Amino acid sequence: MTTAPAPLEGLLVADFSRVLAGPLATMTLADLGARVIKVERPGAGDDTRAWGPPYSPHAATYFEGVNRNKESVALDLKDPADVERARRLAARADVVIENFLPGTLDRLGLGYDDVARDNPGVIYVSVTGFGSAGGAQLPGYDFVVQALGGLMHITGEPDGDPMKVGVALVDVLTGKDAVIGVLAALRRREHTGLGSRIEVSLLSSLQGALANQASAYLGAGVSPTRLGNVHPSIAPYELLRCADGPLAIAAGNDAQFAKLVQTLGIPELAQDDRFRTNSDRVAHRAEMRDALEAALATATAAEWQERLTAAGVPAGQAGDIADGLAFAERIGLEPTIEVVDDAGVSHGRQVRHPVLWHPAFEPPRRAAPALDEHGDDVRAWLDAPETADGDAVG
Repeated sequence: MTTAPAPLEGLLVADFSRVLAGPLATMTLADLGARVIKVERPGAGDDTRAWGPPYSPHAATYFEGVNRNKESVALDLKDPADVERARRLAARADVVIENFLPGTLDRLGLGYDDVARDNPGVIYVSVTGFGSAGGAQLPGYDFVVQALGGLMHITGEPDGDPMKVGVALVDVLTGKDAVIGVLAALRRREHTGLGSRIEVSLLSSLQGALANQASAYLGAGVSPTRLGNVHPSIAPYELLRCADGPLAIAAGNDAQFAKLVQTLGIPELAQDDRFRTNSDRVAHRAEMRDALEAALATATAAEWQERLTAAGVPAGQAGDIADGLAFAERIGLEPTIEVVDDAGVSHGRQVRHPVLWHPAFEPPRRAAPALDEHGDDVRAWLDAPETADGDAVG
């Protein structure tokens, strides 16, 4: 099979970020072919190097999951010589991504104004918790942002406490928003030659992802609350009990509801005035649930999933992550890739970048680096004088 060049081949990214949102953004750029140089603290490195268990045979799995395809260099930003190296890296980079508290890098001569003076085409991305104005000094942790931003308020059972999502979703969303900003800025630079300063915050990314829930408040004055697995505007769109456990059923329109009740052997429900339209079903959700679960109790969740899927009704068992990866494998999505170190030794498998390209390119598959693994080479490159085209000599 013929492969195309990686989309971001030749792009240099200086990664001054740590934990999840920034590293996910820079790993995404690396997956797409950019060269990413990760700057870490000597002796400790990224915080997530110590965030375990669990650990693979090589490192904390948290760190491995968002740092593949990068080079690591340890620079002490309290040491003038290393600060100068960091400035040279930023001066040579197409993209700089950082998530220090606002003002920290400015004091080191690594803020946007200083970097852009030497590198006017730079795309400079700052990832914060709450922006650079009134919330500038607030530490940005996903868990706290889920609480402050309202996500916990709409997650969990109606009579339970507010509940966080089972992954640091706000960090993930913010990392993806950062990548969107970078790609748009690169496109603009192609046409204008101008660099960009981009700010993304955890709180803004969360609020931008609240979708229909935020719209309900802003457009209709409705403040959504926790509904468990129930959808506020669609029914049935929830977990329903079968003979041996729950099944997720999502009948998003009247035609799908008719197929659902036909398959369950209770077709008359589609003509029942309580359930004829989606609005009717939302208004009479409890009665609808009782009728559906009475029919579902006659077979297992797996059996109903097969029958309903064949009938065109979206349905799926609530499996674990292993089940989800196995399902993706069965339907041909190839959800994981094997990563190897520079010596070609396997470091196991990771979830691949989710975008498939046609024509395809061969994605890099380099395992997350050891702390300062590439430090000698990177420091030598930064210490060497540049040529006219920006490359280092020596």
